[in-house]
Amino acid sequence: MTAEALANTQQLLGTVLAVQANYYRVQLDLEVEEWERRTKGVEGTEEVMGVNSSPPSLSPPIPPSPHLPLLLCTRRTRLKKIGQQVMVGDRVVVEEPDWAGGRGAIAEVLPRKNQLARPAIANVDQILLVFAVADPPLEPYQLSRFLIQAESTGLHVVLCLNKSDLITSEQQAEINQYLNLWGYQPIFISVYEGINIDNLAESLKQQTTVLAGPSGVGKSSLINALIPNVNLRVGEISGKLARGRHTTRHVELFELPKGGLLADTPGFNQPDLDCTPEELASYFPEIRQRLAVASCRFSDCLHRNEPGCVVQGNWERYQHYLEFLEEAIARQTQLNQQADPESTVKAKTTKQGHTQYEPKLETKKYRRASRRTQLQELEQLYEDSEE
Repeated sequence: MTAEALANTQQLLGTVLAVQANYYRVQLDLEVEEWERRTKGVEGTEEVMGVNSSPPSLSPPIPPSPHLPLLLCTRRTRLKKIGQQVMVGDRVVVEEPDWAGGRGAIAEVLPRKNQLARPAIANVDQILLVFAVADPPLEPYQLSRFLIQAESTGLHVVLCLNKSDLITSEQQAEINQYLNLWGYQPIFISVYEGINIDNLAESLKQQTTVLAGPSGVGKSSLINALIPNVNLRVGEISGKLARGRHTTRHVELFELPKGGLLADTPGFNQPDLDCTPEELASYFPEIRQRLAVASCRFSDCLHRNEPGCVVQGNWERYQHYLEFLEEAIARQTQLNQQADPESTVKAKTTKQGHTQYEPKLETKKYRRASRRTQLQELEQLYEDSEE
């Protein structure tokens, strides 16, 4: 289904830019000329192209695009009945547009080419991982965790290091050298000094990119630099922990001036490693490089102490791999215990819909005895007393 096929109907194609509560902000696939043709003679059209038609719950507002207009939409009841969720990044069909009120209804969600759970977003092309080289200082272990989480999505990873103006050229060369050994070509930028912002923008052109990284590294400031007039709230650095305070509350897509979309995501400090022990090795470029030229003796090798392993050795992140592997094994063991009916824990769903695990009582140990059993016990006591 294309925009041309829907040109003469009341249905439109668009991309979901933001989701909050029961509202969906959809960017329509309409050029200015088509927009003016459809809205010709409709009063209040100027509000549709602005941000006055959106409820307060969708703040901060997305600036109007000079090329693609926006509608605030709800989801059709039939989609809710069949359990069809609408995610940020979804390509959708919008019907019955109210041009004056800037409203519409999502009638269909087109098939997704991919989907991420955290953050909840669809149809992504690449991940832009942003870290700071100083203030807060660059932590290799934390960076490694984020890289593993990014690699697990199967998407292209762009590594960006902000605040490069706070380090010397020698320090930058040293960081660049060991990251090259990791298998990455970092882009050193400085939002404050405007260093390499244009080069970074070129790598995001015509792509749907997810922006990720810990809080306090300048993600909101970077979006403000890439997209003028977006005016995202920028948080301060916590002096005690040398970490940033969260400023992003939900996932939101922003249109880049040169084309493409950029998704801001809530910042967090340590991503979870939710992969299996067998999958972990494929998320290290160093391991992939070694396995491309040689094979381990055993097909199920975990690259620890197995004989004939071609991976274990003196390389930069090998200790990180071993620590992550132990974490993955512990997680897998816990999942296996939870799936075992004789496990010592059981799953319980709270009123908020969250699943948590708690110790399970021993089988039948605290079960109330039946009346028949109680009568039999009383009869046995009576007989014993008679004797």
